[in-house]
Amino acid sequence: QVQLVESGGGLVQAGGSLRLSCAASGLTFSSNAMGWFRQAPGKEREFVAVISGTSITKYYADSVKGRFTISRDNAKNTMYLQMNSLKPEDTAVYYCVANRGAPTTLGSHYANWGQGTQVTVPS
Repeated sequence: QVQLVESGGGLVQAGGSLRLSCAASGLTFSSNAMGWFRQAPGKEREFVAVISGTSITKYYADSVKGRFTISRDNAKNTMYLQMNSLKPEDTAVYYCVANRGAPTTLGSHYANWGQGTQVTVPS
């Protein structure tokens, strides 16, 4: 059974940084595209970033480009999201996702989701 466990969320002041981690088990990690989505209160879930199994391909939402960096360590079955220059609008629950094959920005393409980790950036 696939398990995705996020960690690293918390409260940080605007302009600060956080690093989220997603530990995966129950899957062939290097064969899976991994990504992050987020959902703020009262808003729809939105794509944040995704990385291919080889780390060659990465996609970012325009809203986080230049501030967030996605990476993975296939030896540790772990994916990361380094978030810098955080803004109040980044406040959301961040979800780790995984799916075999090519990376995609569509949430409906991901079969596996973590429970989420809260990121709060006060205004």
